[in-house]
Amino acid sequence: MEPLQIAERLRAEFQDAVLSVTEFRGQVAVTVDKHKLFEIARFLKQTPDLDFNMLRDLTAVDYLGKRDTRFEVVYGLYSLKLGHFLRLKAPVTEADCTIDTITPLWVGADWHERECFDLFGVVFKGHPDLRRILLPEDWTGHPLRKDYPVTGPSPEREWAGYKEVLQDSERLKEYEWNR
Repeated sequence: MEPLQIAERLRAEFQDAVLSVTEFRGQVAVTVDKHKLFEIARFLKQTPDLDFNMLRDLTAVDYLGKRDTRFEVVYGLYSLKLGHFLRLKAPVTEADCTIDTITPLWVGADWHERECFDLFGVVFKGHPDLRRILLPEDWTGHPLRKDYPVTGPSPEREWAGYKEVLQDSERLKEYEWNR
């Protein structure tokens, strides 16, 4: 089945939840209401002639100042059996930066959602272990947000472990030089 046909099927099945369908360079993206995302994802996975059995990727985009909804969570879905790909997008506002987890459908979403939480600050409701995955637990902010300082946290908000990491780095350099 072609991606545009899949998108039209979603439009027929979830009329109010499909916000838009776009095609760019042969890839189709379906933007859906975040409150219906889990239901739509389950439909895509469990419908035999669609069989999206693989979550290929998951990320977010920060449209700071360019759209009414600041963030968009983006899911790349693939069917290993049928060989088709579809991108799902769900707008998320800054005021309510939450969306339902899809880990009950694709267990691999666990780490993707944690990374998205860590770097963008999107909270995945119902996630089994939502905590930072790349940055220390006591890190302030979300580095992939467009309003995050380019140079990192300001000196007055410096990460507590910064000096320790620098000291460890210096010790390692000294060790390497003396070998």
